[in-house]
Formats: sequence, structure tokens, C-alpha cells
Amino acid sequence: MNRNFRHIILGLLVLFFSITVVGQKAVLYGTITTTSGRPVVGAEVEVVYDGKIGVTNKEGRYTISGLKKNSHLISAYAQDHQTKTVTVLLSVDSLKLDFTLDSLIYRISKEAEVHGKVHPTFGTTDLLDVEGTAIYNGKKATSIEPDNITVNKATNNSRQVYAKVAGLNIWESDCGGLQLAVGGRGLSPARNSNFNTRQNGYDISADALGYPDAYYNPPIEAVERIEVVRGAASLQFGTQFGGVINFKLKEGPADKKVEAVTRQTVGTYGFFNSFNSVGGTVGKYNYYTLYQYKRGDCWRENSEFDQHMFYTANKYAITKKLSAKLEYTHMQYLSHQAGGLTDAQFEIDPRQSNRERNWFQVKWNLAALIFDYEFNKKTKLNSRSFGLMASRWSLGDLGSANRADPLEERDLISGQYKNFGNETRLLHKYDIKKVHGVFLTGVRYYQGSTRNRQGDANSGFGPDFSFTSNDLLEGSDYDNPSKNVAGFVENIFYLNDNISVTPGVRVEHINTRSVGYYREIRKNLAGEVIEDVVINDDQSNARNIMLMGLGVSYSPSDSLETYANISQNYRSITFSDLRLVNPNFRIDPELHDERGYNADVGIRGHWRNGFHYDVSVFYLRYNDRIGEVQGSDPVTFQTFRERKNIADSRNIGLEMLLEGDILHMIKYPFESHLNLFINLALVDAKYISSDEPAFDGNQVELVPPVNIKTGFNYKKGNFQMTYQYTFVKEHFTDATNAVKTASAVNGIIPSYGVMDIATSYDYKRFRIEAGINNLTNKKYFTRRAAGYPGPGILPSDARSAYIGLQVKI
Repeated sequence: MNRNFRHIILGLLVLFFSITVVGQKAVLYGTITTTSGRPVVGAEVEVVYDGKIGVTNKEGRYTISGLKKNSHLISAYAQDHQTKTVTVLLSVDSLKLDFTLDSLIYRISKEAEVHGKVHPTFGTTDLLDVEGTAIYNGKKATSIEPDNITVNKATNNSRQVYAKVAGLNIWESDCGGLQLAVGGRGLSPARNSNFNTRQNGYDISADALGYPDAYYNPPIEAVERIEVVRGAASLQFGTQFGGVINFKLKEGPADKKVEAVTRQTVGTYGFFNSFNSVGGTVGKYNYYTLYQYKRGDCWRENSEFDQHMFYTANKYAITKKLSAKLEYTHMQYLSHQAGGLTDAQFEIDPRQSNRERNWFQVKWNLAALIFDYEFNKKTKLNSRSFGLMASRWSLGDLGSANRADPLEERDLISGQYKNFGNETRLLHKYDIKKVHGVFLTGVRYYQGSTRNRQGDANSGFGPDFSFTSNDLLEGSDYDNPSKNVAGFVENIFYLNDNISVTPGVRVEHINTRSVGYYREIRKNLAGEVIEDVVINDDQSNARNIMLMGLGVSYSPSDSLETYANISQNYRSITFSDLRLVNPNFRIDPELHDERGYNADVGIRGHWRNGFHYDVSVFYLRYNDRIGEVQGSDPVTFQTFRERKNIADSRNIGLEMLLEGDILHMIKYPFESHLNLFINLALVDAKYISSDEPAFDGNQVELVPPVNIKTGFNYKKGNFQMTYQYTFVKEHFTDATNAVKTASAVNGIIPSYGVMDIATSYDYKRFRIEAGINNLTNKKYFTRRAAGYPGPGILPSDARSAYIGLQVKI
């Protein structure tokens, strides 16, 4: 038994023993007033999960005593006023918490201080009609609050973090959570490339148009909430069929000059994570800074990694109406790549690795300057200027997993990314006679510059990311500039207290260019060069696009909403679609852009403040879908993947989230909570027209027909525990629906089921977290790779454990 594992076992024993500790009681008090400053008489303040209620007197004051020192969800409500809910950490004997309630005259004012439509969940809410300068009315939009969920935050475990977001297919690409790989409704999870991925509202991907892959994954420990909006996000956020994922990072506490948090986590296979942050507010100045170091050896051989991450945000209230915020993010990591396996190798030993010379390096730098200006209570302006300088390097042998590494010169792929842009939004609330409304308009300018190079590197074993040729590379050398100018308008029309309609339109000008050369070197089966040709290439593609959409919401009560939306969409071909030299991969020279639309119809709400539901059906139409098919080289007879416009496809599905605090619903007399949940997605995805009849009626690749996440969250006092079971049904990886191939690049991804357990315990300034991932040591995989870090099957991790300590000062 190694030292780290002994520490974990000892920590678990300490954790479960400490459950019996009883915390001291505390008092919560304060006042409730209207926006004009008048006291609200008879308002109720409820500690949501404990059931304790305080009622305001004629001066608007309330008091609730006998509360445990812990994190609580507090809700304040009164007749003819909007409900407001906040999460507070009760760590002192008494805490003052004041509320200002908005009048019900304007339903559209709800975004003021609330993070979501309140329902009794553990860490998830529905986004409001209006949040900041964004509209979510009539859309399927979810907010995840990481501080209120018990998961493995140290490794950014996506399977757990996104457990209650319906319909997500997740690739498990590394043991440290270095990259995020999430796809929804049958779209590829590859590095989040089918989502518009943002941090604090601005882009964090390599190139939003030409290479929308996100190699940077914000640390969950630093995230205040994750906003996930499905396909109808295209009008406000741009052209991605999957929607948008926005990470809103934490700010310094408003009521402290200094607050420091340190989190130290160790785990099996040499895992160590050190997360440290400091933040606070001094006068008009708010600051938050963090540094994270993370390393691990991982379960498979040749899989170790080393990561550093730094973030700082500095916000200054210039006037009562104007604020400015400057942010900077730096992330870098180096990871060893174990390579892919064939099906036979996986069955014999999924832990093995036949590549020890493959490496991957990423450096990511983001900067943003954000201005917020509030003209008045009804009108506000947000302007975000942002820029990125980043690089990624892939080094190693790209040959098939069914042969040994020849120990010759390695292949090196380099990507250098520079981009900048500005997105400015104006939101205005208005009323014309009996119709209330919210008007939102925005403009965006984006300019990117990407250089992609591919050639030979040395034949060594270490991470030496330098080309052996200084001039003419063996693969390719391309400059890929891009430019985007866009404008959009959305408007909520509240026809009455129950019905709202939200139409919208977006206009875009996109120009992408590719200038450079690629080199074709072809060999026969004896390894002799039979062709060596350098081909110069200069492609330019300028286009104008208009997208339209409509959302409808019907809310007969505060506890029930039906919603529907339809939104056109568009996805540009990427730079990697245009040219990549890979013996397992080919690009169709006739490749072109994709178009289509998303549609949703659903119902959501809550019952007795103990049961929440969100059930919807969707239709995703994808025309000229780009996919991968298996081919064979007529000269070398080697099999390969070809990327091309496969056909039109349609995805029809059901997404359902049901959860409820069972003990709260049956009015269990003790202070305990048992939240059961089931997250179910059923998807039928087929090709419906194709130039190649063999594809007609085939299943669309990377679409699990059944995807279930279920389990429970248990809370008693300061102790929390989460159990989760994930089941994903078998699915194909290419349009030919190949079951198995010699290279293992294509084939079935078999059905798998995985169990996880996570626990936490709070005591004063301390928190202990511990858990086990893949509890039953399931042998499975979620991905077959064509290139890096494969090619072949990429096995998922076996059973692992962790324990961590958080101290907040």
C-alpha cells in the first residue's frame, strides 16, 4: 500500500468519524425593504432545506435562531413582490442579511440578485428570463453552482460536475481534467468544439470560427457557476449547434477586505492538486487572484502530467453607474500521451501503453477588459474586449496502434493562436400600454490569426517540441486568418402575466482564409518513397449569414412553465478540416459549411418546494453534416478516416431531469435531506439523405441512444454525500457504422456503467473532501481517436480515490 493511499484511507476514517460532531447554533437576522426603501411587513424569510421561517414586523425586521453553522439557501418572499434567494455561509454566532424585493409589476426585473429560478436542488437551477445583459426566456438553460455540489472538483470530473445537465455525452480524455470534452444531442464532444465555450462572457477557444477547440478548462474550484444553454443560444452567442457553456469565475467577497482559501488534494496514482486563492473588497476595489498547481501519474503508463494555472481579476467602481474589470488568465501543462490500443490489446490489458515518445504541451494566455454601465434601473450596457495568445504542440508517432513504435523521427504538429475581439450589449426594459418587454441588442467584432505547422521532429523520447527542418516542413505550413462582424437583436414581449414571446435575429459576416502549403509523401508497402510533392494552397471564403429564431413561454404559476423555441444555426468548416497530414486521416477537398436548426418543446417546474422536473423533446436538423468514414488507399492499401460532408441528418430526442428531496417532501422531522435524481436522455439520430446510399438510414456517429445519470445527494448537518451511477449505451464512431476495424480508429464504443461516490464535511473554517471514482473498477472506454492522443482506443481510468482539505481564512 503506497503512502498516498494510506493517507486517503486514514482521511476517510477521520471524515466519517467527524460526522458525529454537532455544530454550534447561530442566529440570522436582517430587514426586508422595497426598492424605494420602505419596509415590507409580513414578508417571510425561509431557510429552504431546514424549513425554518422568520416573518418581518412593521419595521421590516426578521430573526431566525437555532441555525447550524453551515452553508444555507435563504429565500425571501412577500405578496406582490419577486422572490429572492441567496446562498450564505453561516460561520459566526449571528449574521445580518438584508433583502430588497422588486415589485411584481415587472416580471422582467428578476435578474437583480438571483442566480436562478429557485427549486430545491443540490447545485443546479434554471436560468432566469434575463440575467445581466443576456436573455434566456423560452430557452433550455441551466446553471450549475459548484460550491453547492459534492463532486471531485480537484480533477474537474465532468461526469460528476455536469451530472444534472440532460443529454450530454462526455469523453474522458485525461485523468486530471485538463481538457473539457462535452457534446450534446449527438454532437461530437471533442474538446467542446460544438459548444461556444466562454469564461465570464468572452471566448476562450483557440479560434471561435476556424478552430473552436477549448484546450483550457477553468478549475471548478474557482467557478461560481456554469451556465449551459442549448441550441437556441445561436442568436446571442454565435454559430455553434451545441449551444454555449459559460464559466463565471468567482470574485472577491464584498463584505471582507481579505479572504484566503487553500485546498490541498492528494489521490491515487501520484495525484496532487494545490489550489490557492485570495480576494476581497477595499472601498470601490474588488479583487480575486488564484494559483493552481496540479500533477499526476495517472492509471496508464506514459500518462503523467504537470499543470500550472494563474488567474487574476480586478474590478473598480469608477462611479455608481460605471465599473471596469481587468482579467488575466495563464494556463500551461505538459502531458505524456499513452497512445491508443486495438480492441485486442484493450481486452488483454487496458492499462498497457505502446507509445512512450508521445507528448502534448499547451500554453494559454487570456486577457479581458469589461465595462458595465447602468443608465438607470431599466437600461444597462456591457462591453467586453478580449484577446488570446496561445499555443499547442503534439509530438510523437501517429502510426496505427497495431504496430510497434518504429523509433524513427517523430511527427510534430504546432498551432499558434492569436485573436482579439469586442462584444458590446445593450439591454432595455420598457412597457408600452399593457405590454411589458425587454429589448436586447449587441454587436461583435472578432479577428483571429492561426498558424498551423506539421513536420518531423527528432527521434528521441523526451518532450522536445522543435522541428528538424527549418524551412520546408514534411507536412504543412499554413497561416489561417479569420474575421467576423456580427449583430443581433432579441426582444421579450410579455403579452400578459403568463405568456411571453421572444423573437430574434442575427446577421454575420465571416471571412476565413488559408494560405500555405502541404506536402504529400507517399510510400509503398516496402517503405520506399514513391511520390514527394509540395502543393501551394491559397483559399479564401467570405460569406454573409442571417439566422432567425423564436421562443415562447407560458407560466400559469410560479411553479410551472412550458417553453418552446426554434433557432436556425450554422457552423463554419474549421482550419483542421481544410488540411491535416495524418496517415490515418484524409480531408475531402470539396468540404463545405454546415447549416440547420434546433427546436425544443418542454415543461419544467417544482412541486411543494421538494420536487423539480424538466422534461423536453428536441429536434436537431443538420444539413451537409461533416463526418468521418473509413476508406482505403489504393496504393498502400492502408485504411484511413476521411473527413467529408456525409449527408443530412436529424436527431430526435427526449431529455428529462427529475429530482426531489424525499425527506423534505414527507416532512421528515429531523434536519436531514435526501435528494434523489435521474437524468435521462433518449436520442434517435439517423442520416436521412446522402450522396452515398450506404449511409442512408445509418445511425449518426457519437450518439448514445440511451444516456442515464442517476443517484442521490444526502445531507445531514455539515456532512454531505453524493452517489452517482452513469450508464451510456453502445454507439458508433463513424457514419459507416463499422463494428470493428484493424486500426481500432473506427468501431463500436460498448455500453458501460460507472459508479462514483463523493463526500464532504465542514467544521468551522475547514472542509474535508474525499471520494472514489469508478467504484467497481469498471473496464471501459469513451473514445476512439484518429490522431492525438491515439490513434485507437483510449481507455478510461480505473478505480481511483482522493482526499482533500480546504481551509478558508
